[in-house]
Amino acid sequence: MDHHAKFPGLSDLKARARKRIPHFVWEYLDSATGQEATLRRNRTKLDEVLLRPSILHGEFTPDLSTTLLGRDYALPFGIAPVGMSGLIWPNAEKTLAREAAKLGVPYSMSTVATQTPEDVAPHLGEDAWFQMYPPRDPDIRKDMMARAKSAGFNTLIMTVDVPVASRRERQTRGGLTQPPRLTGRLALQAALRPAWLNGIRKTGMPRMKLMDSYAQQTTSLSSTEHVGYLLRTSPDWDYVKYLRDEWDGPLIIKGVANADDAARLQDEGVDALWVSNHAGRQFDGGPSTVEVLPDVRAATTLPLIFDSGIEGGLDILRAIALGADIVMLGRAWHYALGALGDAGPAHLADMLAKDMVSNMGQLGTHGLGDLKGRLL
Repeated sequence: MDHHAKFPGLSDLKARARKRIPHFVWEYLDSATGQEATLRRNRTKLDEVLLRPSILHGEFTPDLSTTLLGRDYALPFGIAPVGMSGLIWPNAEKTLAREAAKLGVPYSMSTVATQTPEDVAPHLGEDAWFQMYPPRDPDIRKDMMARAKSAGFNTLIMTVDVPVASRRERQTRGGLTQPPRLTGRLALQAALRPAWLNGIRKTGMPRMKLMDSYAQQTTSLSSTEHVGYLLRTSPDWDYVKYLRDEWDGPLIIKGVANADDAARLQDEGVDALWVSNHAGRQFDGGPSTVEVLPDVRAATTLPLIFDSGIEGGLDILRAIALGADIVMLGRAWHYALGALGDAGPAHLADMLAKDMVSNMGQLGTHGLGDLKGRLL
C-alpha cells in the first residue's frame, strides 16, 4: 500500500498514532519537562533557519549520502535511542533494529529499553549503537559493555545530559509508573486502543529488562525515577576517560550543547559528539539544539550528530547546513509505528528521503556538502 496519499507528513503519522496509543503512553512519548518551552523552542528555532533557493541548475538527482565514523551511508539520518521503546509500541526495539538494517542506517538502543542487547542481537545490522546511561558500579559497567559488544553493538554512546531525573510533569499526570502496571484508569485507556493492547498481550507488560537484570530488588517508582536511577551515576570527566580506555570501538558523547565541552571532549579522544537537549525532556531553560550547533561545529573537527525538534526532511537539511554530519530522530519513528505498525518506519524513511530530494531540488544543491552555501 502506498501511504503517501494518506500520510504525506509526520503530522499525519502523529495524529493517527495518538488515536492508537493509550493516553498514558502517549504522554510519556510526546511530553517534555516544565512548561515545555524547550520543546517548542527546538521547533521555532529550526523554522528560523532559512535557505536560499537557486535556479537554472538543469535536471539532476540529489545525492543524500554522507560519511560518519569511517562508514558511508546512503541516507543522512538514523534512529535515536528512546527509553521504554517497547511500551510505546509492542516489539518496537526489534522492529526498528530490523528496519535500520534494511535501510543501512544507524540504530541506537537505550539502556532502558524493554529488551536486552541479547534480545535484539538477531535483528541488528552493521550499524548498531548502544546508548549507555553510566552505571555507578564498575562491575556492572564492564558487564554491560561486554554484553553490548557481544550482541553486535559496535559503537558506544554515553548520554551526559541526564545527571538527575527530570520532573516531566505532564508525563507524571498521565499516571505511568515503573515498572509499568495497568491500574483501573490506565487499563481503561488501554482497552480503548485494541491494536496496542493486543500487541502487549503477546509481549507481556514491558519492563526495563537490562536494568532489571542488575537490580537487587525492584520497587514501585515514578515514571521519571525508574530502576535505572538506582544503578547509575552522574558521570564526570574521569568517567569519559574510563570509557575511552575500555571501549574498543567508536565512542560518542550525547547531550553536548556547549562549545567549551566540545573542545575538551575532542582532547579526551572521543570519536563523535551528539548535539542534543534530550528533545526538551530534561531542562526547560536552555537553548534549542539548532542554536548551539554552529558554535559546537566551530569548536571541534569531530563528526557531529544532531537531534531534537526534527519533523521532516527540510529540518534534516537545515541541521546539515549548520554543521551536522547526520541527524537522528526518536519520537518520529514511534509515531510511525503507532500509526502504521510494522509498515510505519519504512514509510517514514521514504517520506523523509523524498522531502529532502524535493527541497534540494529547489535549492539547486547536488549534494549535502552544498547546503552550507545556501544558508541565508
